[in-house]
Amino acid sequence: MASGFDLKDLRELVEFLKANDIAEFEMEREEEKVALKFASAIVQPAAQVTYAAAPAAAAIPAAAPVAAAPVAAAPAAAAAPADELAGAHIVKSPIVGTFYAAPSPDADTFVKLGDKVSSGKVLCIVEAMKLMNEIESDGSGEIVKIFVESGQPVEYGQPLFAIK
Repeated sequence: MASGFDLKDLRELVEFLKANDIAEFEMEREEEKVALKFASAIVQPAAQVTYAAAPAAAAIPAAAPVAAAPVAAAPAAAAAPADELAGAHIVKSPIVGTFYAAPSPDADTFVKLGDKVSSGKVLCIVEAMKLMNEIESDGSGEIVKIFVESGQPVEYGQPLFAIK
């Protein structure tokens, strides 16, 4: 196998994601792409797993869907009342990973409620596969809501901050 990524690797990846409550994962390298998305118990009781190889790697077999435990949907309490956030810009996680509010456990947080931020200001870090990704503000204003706590897993597209 040219790529070195096989069904055993996929199963280990699924088990790792389940153990760390990660609901969505995508990886692309050279001639292969893996996208894993675990549906919530409300929508569907099993995971959706896709494995697609580029045409040049036609010898790589497509993996069958792998069953996984459902991941609980985000709690409704995390959503703020609509009027509180009316007109606010929501900064969402661009990747799946672990949210960190500070650069290290003993450091001050990047931002807190009420802070004024400008475009390009680092708001947090999302760790994905041992890489620390700085998430910057894509707008200016005041932080009016922080949706997640440090150390909490986040999904792709999950709201992190509201800025007015």
